Amino acid sequence: MIFGPIKLILRIISAFFSLVLVYFAITFVQIWLTGHEHSSVHAQAILVFGTAADYNRPSPELEARLNQALVLYEHHRAPWIAVTGGKLPADKYTEAWVSAKYLEAHGVAASHILQGSGSDTWQNVSTVLPLLKEHGIVRVLTVTDPFHEYRAMAISSSQGLQPHPSPVPDSPTIHDSLWRYYLKETLGVGVGRIVGYGRLSSWTTSAARIPLPSGGR
Repeated sequence: MIFGPIKLILRIISAFFSLVLVYFAITFVQIWLTGHEHSSVHAQAILVFGTAADYNRPSPELEARLNQALVLYEHHRAPWIAVTGGKLPADKYTEAWVSAKYLEAHGVAASHILQGSGSDTWQNVSTVLPLLKEHGIVRVLTVTDPFHEYRAMAISSSQGLQPHPSPVPDSPTIHDSLWRYYLKETLGVGVGRIVGYGRLSSWTTSAARIPLPSGGR
């Protein structure tokens, strides 16, 4: 008699983990498909998500995103470019400032560039959102790496924007341990949809502020 309840509990646990596995598998497929989708719509702005900068110049990954934005801008897909990304305490310039200067050097008028900030995707959107609203901008082309496109769009949508995908076709990032980025995004999207992307951002940024023991990373 005692084995009956144990078997039932084991079946419930097995069913739960099966559902979790299916949920994250579907999430992975959604991320993969979105990363290979390129919208043909015309928007009001091109939203470039920040990534690391090398002092006062963009890293290869950031440069690839900016070049994608330049292609869209030069094809008159949108009249504005919004750049995002903050800086580490030791940095002098923000990723957004570096991005803006790169775009200006390649022919984009400073008056058509909006600068946000932020240390993660949620903050990237929230810091530039007031400027977008000020200019009545809602429909945006989101430019980032393919594996990040789904989450970037989901967070943009959750903050009231109408995003359309324009992932970088050949980012340097995709040539290095790509599976790690897709696993990270699958976890981030899977959890973010349950608890809310804003709440997840507050948890991760709060955790980042906690001092690590000597020798930790």
